Amino acid sequence: MFTGIIEELGRIRALTPRGRSGIRIVIEAADVLDDVALGASIAVNGCCLTVVDHGDDWWAADAVPETMRRTALGRLGPDDPVNLERPVRVNGRLGGHVVQGHVDGTSTLLATDPHDDGSQRMRFDLPPASARYVCEKGSIAVDGISLTVASVSADSFSIAVIPHTLAVTTLGSIRPGAPVNLELDIVAKYVERQAQAALATGGVA
Repeated sequence: MFTGIIEELGRIRALTPRGRSGIRIVIEAADVLDDVALGASIAVNGCCLTVVDHGDDWWAADAVPETMRRTALGRLGPDDPVNLERPVRVNGRLGGHVVQGHVDGTSTLLATDPHDDGSQRMRFDLPPASARYVCEKGSIAVDGISLTVASVSADSFSIAVIPHTLAVTTLGSIRPGAPVNLELDIVAKYVERQAQAALATGGVA
């Protein structure tokens, strides 16, 4: 489990095809390697990946076809920055919200609106299948970053990003048209599932 509080910006060192639709990703990093071990999990732009190899300033993960289909990892290139986060410790603070590292799908940055305090309002398209899980002042993870939804329309949502987040995550460098990974609030999905089950059996949700 993750919190959506990014630990550091890593950088893509290499992308190597594996088979016809998988890739091995090699990422330059520092902080997340403090206690790295084979088999450990690290979230890359919100996608939970497994460490399959590592060195002094890099680590590698394999992205399988399912990961490539659901995420925007396949659109990364050498030297691209990526958001990195290790799983939360059991005795740690949950500073963001519950993030599983299981990407639900992708979205696209539609527009940015810089403010004079250094913050920025960013608007993303909202895929129809995701719309029912997104609500104003609810939580959403964009490229693994825990954010609060500022507003929602029929086909888009907006977030208000503080200067610190712009400085230490990929949100500060992306431009309109850029793809991002979305993870929807797991609580909303569980509530919907329980309600559906209750209605199907004639019970009370």
